Amino acid sequence: MKPEFFRLNPNHMIPTLVDRDFVLWESNAIMQYLCSKKPGSTLWPSDAKAQADINRWQCWGLAHFGSACGIYIYEHLVKKFLHLGDPDPAELRKAEERFHRFAKVLDNHLMGRTWLAGNSTTLADYSVGAPLALAEAAAYPMAPYTEIRRWYAGMEALEPWKRSAPPA
Repeated sequence: MKPEFFRLNPNHMIPTLVDRDFVLWESNAIMQYLCSKKPGSTLWPSDAKAQADINRWQCWGLAHFGSACGIYIYEHLVKKFLHLGDPDPAELRKAEERFHRFAKVLDNHLMGRTWLAGNSTTLADYSVGAPLALAEAAAYPMAPYTEIRRWYAGMEALEPWKRSAPPA
């Protein structure tokens, strides 16, 4: 909450990247920027259509799937941590409707695919997969989504994912 950080990021939030004279905030933008600096990266290929597909899923994850997961995270984890009372049943009903609506989109898309966009892991997999790290703790209704569970197990098996995962 220091003024010098506010000058870097007017949202006062992390992450914020400072690369010499260039300041960038928002996780997906930072991921895209860093990968674009490494030619030949399969996480963010140079092909415009591949980038658009990855970006589509990153945007979808933020706007739809991540926001549905976020309600569960807040109600089951944040409120408990901050001693703000029990989960609100009305909010959980809203979360359930949103979660199922968007989990069906993801589950259907993953049928017959190993990864979300393309033939190898991309930034889309990391972005959309991130909220699933809290699926059990935040009580997401994951049971009907076999494709999401299969895909996420593949994400969890990746060495970079393992290295960045919080301790169990």
